[in-house]
Amino acid sequence: MPLEQEIMGLLIGGFSIVIGIVILITVFLWRKNKSSGYIWTLLHLIFVSVGVYFALKGISFDYNHPMASEEISLWIGVSGVAWVLSMICLVIALFNFSKDRNLSTS
Repeated sequence: MPLEQEIMGLLIGGFSIVIGIVILITVFLWRKNKSSGYIWTLLHLIFVSVGVYFALKGISFDYNHPMASEEISLWIGVSGVAWVLSMICLVIALFNFSKDRNLSTS
């Protein structure tokens, strides 16, 4: 898909800064609270990053390539699988946080 030349750099830079800050905050909170939910949250962030990597690889693929449609479909599919795994990790993290909260109020 044709994009302006500087867009990919802006997307990668912006995503990297935001995900880096979120990972640092998550590690800080994990060290402070020692909940297993933070491990799952970190896994979620890793899988989201992998999904974004493959999605960006798909949208920046040379569309003049003879098998471009198949290649782009593959990268978007891999990106979707990584996203699904990240959502599973997020749901497990939410269950762990909920369980930890219920134990502390009892």
